[in-house]
Amino acid sequence: MPLRLPDKLPAIELLKRENIFVMDTTRAHSQDIRPLKIVILNLMPLKITTETDLVRILSNTPLQLDITFMRLKSHTPKNTPIEHMMMFYEDFSVLREKHFDGMIITGAPLEMMAFEEVSYWDEIVDIFRWAHTHVTSTMYICWAAQAGLYIDYGIPKYELPMKKFGIFRQVPLVPTEPIFRGFDDYFMMPHSRHTEIRKADIEKHKELTILAEGEATGVSILMAREGREFFVTGHLEYAPDTLDTEYRRDLGKRADVGIPENYYEGGNPENRHIDTWRSAGHLFYHNWINYYVYQTTPYDINQII
Repeated sequence: MPLRLPDKLPAIELLKRENIFVMDTTRAHSQDIRPLKIVILNLMPLKITTETDLVRILSNTPLQLDITFMRLKSHTPKNTPIEHMMMFYEDFSVLREKHFDGMIITGAPLEMMAFEEVSYWDEIVDIFRWAHTHVTSTMYICWAAQAGLYIDYGIPKYELPMKKFGIFRQVPLVPTEPIFRGFDDYFMMPHSRHTEIRKADIEKHKELTILAEGEATGVSILMAREGREFFVTGHLEYAPDTLDTEYRRDLGKRADVGIPENYYEGGNPENRHIDTWRSAGHLFYHNWINYYVYQTTPYDINQII
């Protein structure tokens, strides 16, 4: 089954050219199926790029997914046309009375700020706590993962001397957990962050299960409430060229950003970049949708508590 997306969303045409099956709302109405309702809080500056990355990774499922994009009422994006936001996004204030089978909250370029200094922090806290009772399973990515762990468990973040940037090996610590069904003994994951969380702080909280970690990255995937929440410090949803785009954007502008590790052939940015994480990314999100959303969500979505 394809993803059900808002009519005229730019990602539709982009992904059709990649031979990925998506359908717009008009066509989906003709199918008598109860789709899974997935809400995405997109905090990244380049909304359309992130939309496309997430829609691509969610496409690897036999289930029909009804995608809704959420926007903050307390923040106006500067890098995405207001017309796009008005057409495809809905305010949290409008969505807060609804329930969703799954939710994805993206990263945000806010790592160097204290959480409480973020201009829309109060609304973020409100949304994260709302998700506990209105969403079957929530996926927190990168900054959102750090923010979620801070809100619920008081776990701090720490600034890194150099950006953790590249593709790094991760080892599943609980290989029998359904999120890792079909995985090999290790997998690769992109990381792109200036801060970290530390294992010693996490281990103080028995409610948290560390699912995967890497020698170079530390903890990379955590789970809480038996899969009601996942916290991912990296980016399994990244497109093959994302790290290259980020590297060239910051080239000559930041002293704390080097060449992304384990990414370019021979370590040379003049060579092509190598995709070593795409299969793991599709499998990870497929398992999340199947085992932690579809298999556990009630048929009557309003019964989610």
